[in-house]
Amino acid sequence: MKRKACAEVGIRSFDVDLPEDISEAALVAEVDRLNADHSVHGILVQLPLPKHINEEKILNQISIDKDVDGFHPLNIGRLAMKGRDPLFVPCTPKGCMELLSRSGVTVKGKRAVVVGRSNIVGLPVSLLLLKADATVTIVHSRTPNPESIVREADIVIAAAGQAMMIKGDWIKPGAAVIDVGTNSIDDPSRKSGYRLVGDVDFAEVSKVAGHLTPVPGGVGPMTVAMLLKNTVDGAKRGIVQ
Repeated sequence: MKRKACAEVGIRSFDVDLPEDISEAALVAEVDRLNADHSVHGILVQLPLPKHINEEKILNQISIDKDVDGFHPLNIGRLAMKGRDPLFVPCTPKGCMELLSRSGVTVKGKRAVVVGRSNIVGLPVSLLLLKADATVTIVHSRTPNPESIVREADIVIAAAGQAMMIKGDWIKPGAAVIDVGTNSIDDPSRKSGYRLVGDVDFAEVSKVAGHLTPVPGGVGPMTVAMLLKNTVDGAKRGIVQ
């Protein structure tokens, strides 16, 4: 999907396919090579990595100027600080905010609930909502009675990785619901034997919510689009410098 999208908009993309048993040092050297290549404006390390490689070390190794995934600690740190802006915002959270903006959903002053606290989605999207002046609550696996908290939200970002956990009676009428989850469930009627669903029970929630993203076809394409936007922004900065 990323390769296809790059081709459509005129971004030159290439893969560096490496063996699963590559050493950590060799992978670091590969990242350093791309860091030093002035024709490369964005580096994405496809996760998860093999268990013998320290994921944090590899992500830290990517130049902050080419961190189009937005996962470098300096980018996340700047995102967390008031009055600071990261060079790149993580793509899925950035896509969520873009969806709210383009759908005419007001964030300022609204109650937002994020379901899930992952480094990839839950944490950064909660920081973005805070920066946009929402009042933000994070619900996670240790939160008692999560449905009572979600029910108060004007905006719900579901990113827990639990198939169809959010039901219609969890949602405040008219709320904007963005479903980040991608879960496979058994479906004998499909040739593959399964189908993809989100963290939201679409059939139920669609009767209550004011806005609701589908799975698949909602947040996924936005994530790819934001990756391309980050890459173009990185290229612009590189040219100016």
